[in-house]
Amino acid sequence: MSKHPCSSLDAVLADVRACRVCVPHLPLGPRPIVRARADARILIVGHAPGARVHASGIPWDDASGDRLRNWLGIDATLFHDESQFAIIPMGFCYPGRGNGGDKPPRRECAQLWLDSLLEKLPEIQLTLLIGQYAQQHFLGSRRKTSLTETVRAWKEYAPAFVPLPHPSPRNQPWFQRHPWFESEVLPMLRERVDLLVAQDLGPAG
Repeated sequence: MSKHPCSSLDAVLADVRACRVCVPHLPLGPRPIVRARADARILIVGHAPGARVHASGIPWDDASGDRLRNWLGIDATLFHDESQFAIIPMGFCYPGRGNGGDKPPRRECAQLWLDSLLEKLPEIQLTLLIGQYAQQHFLGSRRKTSLTETVRAWKEYAPAFVPLPHPSPRNQPWFQRHPWFESEVLPMLRERVDLLVAQDLGPAG
């Protein structure tokens, strides 16, 4: 249930960016990294910003973002066009380092803000669920027993959702073990993105 039913998207975004709920738990302090416009047609939901993204304030401003843009077949300018892509991670602030990588996204973000943001994005036609936390939240019991099987079953969630592995360089062994992802999933993904971006841009000339 929305906690901000009468607020505009800009007002909710302003509240998100002013949020200080998790201050005691954030090693670098709060810096929510969220971007959206009401006319966006594609939503990207990942884990949480890394330290580099926290420093720059630009979502997916790292090697993972480079790979993600390659998957989508787009450049950085288009990727950061808020009228095309809304970018709302499961955790809005950098959660700090844990054993073997960054900590999981904090739960407070989804609990406090996610529904309110999604309600203000009526044009979303494709949601990319990057990693287990996004897939757990959006797919719930429809998920398979592993991320690999969930991604492999992408047809069950289409056309609204496409589950994806995280594009982190740390996942290179996964990509090597599962060549079907590049040969089967990525062509479909690029076709869907091309179609939605073309719709949004309208006819040339």
